[in-house]
Amino acid sequence: MEKNLASEINYLRLSITDRCNLRCLYCTTWDKWEKLPAPEILRYEEMLRLAGVAAAVGLRKVRVTGGEPLVRRGVVEFIQALHQVSGLEEICLTTNGVLFKDLAQDLHAAGLRHVNVSLDSLKRARYRELTGSDNLWEVLSGLEQAAALGFHPLKINCVVLKGINDDELLDFALLARDRPYQVRFIEFMPTISPERWRPHFFSMEEVRRRLAAALGQGVPVGRNPTAGPARIFHFPGFRGELGFISTLSQHHCPTCNRLRLTAAGRLRPCLFAAPELDLKGPLRRGESDEALGQIFREAMQRKTAPRDDLPPGCAMIGIGG
Repeated sequence: MEKNLASEINYLRLSITDRCNLRCLYCTTWDKWEKLPAPEILRYEEMLRLAGVAAAVGLRKVRVTGGEPLVRRGVVEFIQALHQVSGLEEICLTTNGVLFKDLAQDLHAAGLRHVNVSLDSLKRARYRELTGSDNLWEVLSGLEQAAALGFHPLKINCVVLKGINDDELLDFALLARDRPYQVRFIEFMPTISPERWRPHFFSMEEVRRRLAAALGQGVPVGRNPTAGPARIFHFPGFRGELGFISTLSQHHCPTCNRLRLTAAGRLRPCLFAAPELDLKGPLRRGESDEALGQIFREAMQRKTAPRDDLPPGCAMIGIGG
């Protein structure tokens, strides 16, 4: 096993589709979105080969994302196959939870244990307004089933939107008091136009201030080597934990350990910063694993310093978050 080239880059977010069954307001400009033609999306066998190449150059964790990954046929078998890739130590899934309840048992049997569920409101009408779909019950039922099956860690990702869901902060936090969830509050990133983004940005400093007034400060929890950017805290009497991700107000660029592979086969050193590196072209031309590994190494070397000019309009559905 060779040593990582750029600090401790050990985590690959792997988007397996740009399709989704929700239309969340912060994801993209839906009236202008065009989904990729199916032949342009990496096949599962191509993704498995690239996962093996990634492991060979030091990546240890793969998170399967989308779009919504559970809308892609064969996802259970793919996740099972990922668990067989030599060198990978952790396989995770991020989902909007709508289809999770029906697939939870099969995903558990496939070896999956680590699941993140995106959920931005606990109010049915608001959830419908935010997502364009009336599926809150399915998401909450899926979470309950995941806990019963023993998925751990079981995380809830809540994007905090000023004037939209910031009145639900304590309600979300109390989910972690009563259940073994890690509830993570995330700053709204500039994934849509500045005119739509700025009015709804809400800093993690303010989130923590509000919650501290009701819950106290909490005790910091140590990080494992493949952890993402969340700062995790335990609160007395809680079965779970709370996490805070300050993507903009407190850049975590110097400690970022992630690369992102899009469904179209583009490798991104950074969520927002250019450039993307093409993996699909060399892969389909028959390049060797060593040549593909060199592209991963180049992406590692291109990890950027903190930025204050993050561009708007970075459509999350095509990148995988």
